[in-house]
Amino acid sequence: MKVGLASLGCAKNLVDSEMILSLMKRNDFEIVNSKEEADIIIVNTCGFIESSKKESIDTIFEMASLNKILVVTGCLVERYKEELEKEIPEVDLFLAIRDYPYFSELLNQVIKSKNIKGNLDLSQRVISTQKFSAYLKISEGCNNCCTYCAIPLIRGKFRSIDKTDIINQAIKLKDQGVKELVVISQDTTRYGRDITSYKTDIVDLLKELLKIKEFNYIRLLYLYPDEITDELIELIGKEKRLTPYFDIPIQHCSNGILNSMNRRGNKEFLINLFNKIKNKVSNAILRTTLIIGFPGETDQDFDELMDFIKEIEFDHLGAFTYSREEGTVSYDFPFQVDEKIKRARYRKIMSAQKKISLKKNKLRIGEIHDGLVIKYDFPSNCYYLRSHFNAPDDIDGAIIFKSNRSLEEGMIVKVKITSCDSYNLYGELID
Repeated sequence: MKVGLASLGCAKNLVDSEMILSLMKRNDFEIVNSKEEADIIIVNTCGFIESSKKESIDTIFEMASLNKILVVTGCLVERYKEELEKEIPEVDLFLAIRDYPYFSELLNQVIKSKNIKGNLDLSQRVISTQKFSAYLKISEGCNNCCTYCAIPLIRGKFRSIDKTDIINQAIKLKDQGVKELVVISQDTTRYGRDITSYKTDIVDLLKELLKIKEFNYIRLLYLYPDEITDELIELIGKEKRLTPYFDIPIQHCSNGILNSMNRRGNKEFLINLFNKIKNKVSNAILRTTLIIGFPGETDQDFDELMDFIKEIEFDHLGAFTYSREEGTVSYDFPFQVDEKIKRARYRKIMSAQKKISLKKNKLRIGEIHDGLVIKYDFPSNCYYLRSHFNAPDDIDGAIIFKSNRSLEEGMIVKVKITSCDSYNLYGELID
């Protein structure tokens, strides 16, 4: 039988999809990219905010129209399994995250022609990213309990994956030729704090991963501000193979809004943290995420946020308008912000960031970036580079360059930046 899988949502969900594909492959399913060619289709859904839920529902209906065996799993199913079973009877099996230990047994209920055996296993994955880059998931769940966030409802409490298992994962990825390791978690900086049997933390884990010399680049994503230690900053500044990329979602800077969000730290702390990173890591890239229009956000709160981003000058900034999610504490908060006001504030913040990005990019002209060739664009006869400037999730802008010789994806090269626009850098290969 042939199986196709649609993976929606974040990189952490993608790792789950890779485990599912491995389970199918170990049971002699052929993995195909064409939904028309597949005998069975699996949709791994996202259920984080309204837009991701809509994308998941649209994808389910699209796949259901093909009249194949259809299995739907992931975060949306974890949140709304009973409702989905009632509303979309075309789906053969809804499989929640809590059902993952019984994945094979449940699949056998709808795939009668096979006896599927085995379990989902982090050490057994079919890597779906480019062969030279892979994600390394180091934990499940989240303990932060931000009032707007459904992740703890979906994924449960924070649970570190055993360090030995993580290192074994990394070794397998190294053996497959991975050059760039992207360490992910809902909260990477909390790693190890829930393990009482022995002392370990994110710095200890990174030092172990650095012993695997075949990794040219190790990148850390999703850092909670008040868990970023001086030791972590110094390690990233010292180790050249640790990408100096600080992805720190702050959501807001107004102390009143941060308190309503149940976010630890305050505006003064955030300013001190970003200034410390800039001072200790000269080539640091700062990325953050903001929520616009949280309940109770006043014009004064928003103006404060605008002033804050102009002061810090993030290299990359993403923003979302507040999504009111059932089951979260903020769902019932008073003073919900009108959608028109949210959108207007969103446009203002992104317009301000566009100017900041252009200013910062102009300062990069003349810099030399080493990194991975990630693709070739035939119409423009240009290559794309991933350096410490941009993460592999395609939201940071690109480094686009010309080369007089043919290059292969995954090659490590140096590029001199010669020009820019608001989000992209342009350069030429240095031989």
